[in-house]
Amino acid sequence: MKLPIDTSSLDFLAVSIAEPVIDFDSKQQRVDADGKAIFAVSVVAIGGEGADILVVKVAGEPKNLTLGAQVKVTGLVATTWQMGDRHGVSFRADKVEVLSTTTKAPVAA
Repeated sequence: MKLPIDTSSLDFLAVSIAEPVIDFDSKQQRVDADGKAIFAVSVVAIGGEGADILVVKVAGEPKNLTLGAQVKVTGLVATTWQMGDRHGVSFRADKVEVLSTTTKAPVAA
């Protein structure tokens, strides 16, 4: 089941660089239906009830992505999956883009 997520009340910070998503069988980078390479980006989603780290897959490598950069996640969808006795939720977005190349996560004192 695909569940669209309203991101309007969430803030996102990149906690990884974009990593290529590799197909298990072919060992090649996965591509979408349009032939765009798929990347995975770990982000921390911060909302009114706390924060969670999500691994978000996106077609096309996000430009200027650095650790701690504030990002905008557009078209975020959660998809449930099951393989045998394993199950979980994966996340896919239409776009992950850096809001500012100078924005960094605050450092705790």
